[in-house]
Amino acid sequence: MVVETTPNPSVSVIWLHGLGADGNDFVPIVPQLQSAKDHGMRFIFPNAPIRPVTLNGGMAMRAWYDILGFDMDRDQDAQGIAESVHAITGLVEAEMDAPGIERVGLAGFSQGGAIALRAGLACTRPLFAIVALSTYLLQGRQLDQWLAPAQSQCPIYMAHGSHDPIVPLGLGDLAQKTLTQAGLDVNFQTWPMAHEVCAPEVGAIDAFFSVSLDNQAGIGHEA
Repeated sequence: MVVETTPNPSVSVIWLHGLGADGNDFVPIVPQLQSAKDHGMRFIFPNAPIRPVTLNGGMAMRAWYDILGFDMDRDQDAQGIAESVHAITGLVEAEMDAPGIERVGLAGFSQGGAIALRAGLACTRPLFAIVALSTYLLQGRQLDQWLAPAQSQCPIYMAHGSHDPIVPLGLGDLAQKTLTQAGLDVNFQTWPMAHEVCAPEVGAIDAFFSVSLDNQAGIGHEA
């Protein structure tokens, strides 16, 4: 799914859905983003592949990787993560090389947010922003092995529900602390909600996009 807010967009955002959803899940958010109209943005909402998810009894659903258990450091599907990182990196590269596109960003919710962080921070060409909602950091203990120097100045917005029963707030907080300790610019906010997105959060994302793009005005991505 591709949504363009102006006839000739110069900014592209690839937005990744959560476990069991699909690319249509966050399409309704686009009309709520004034920054998208002001800066001429294109949104790409890809679908994760359908695969069995161990934690959900092996049920097949759209998932960026298998979830093997509750321990995020131990129960990780390394192969599935690598496949999704490769796929999203390919999308990012294609957008960076697309005619008229000057800046590219990544966004995602839950499992999609985890891949947005993992793939985005490993990109060898700078992104203008990364948005990671209600999520956690994959392979955080090896961050120094895969974090790309090109993302050292990339602004990151993270948000989390304080009552999230699916991805506990502690995981989001740990991700923020790990990234901040690595010298990255992370804006982390919490909202009194569960595993979801609320209207004030959408407003904060909108403001984050505007500020990030204004701060980088006239600066295109590097080849």
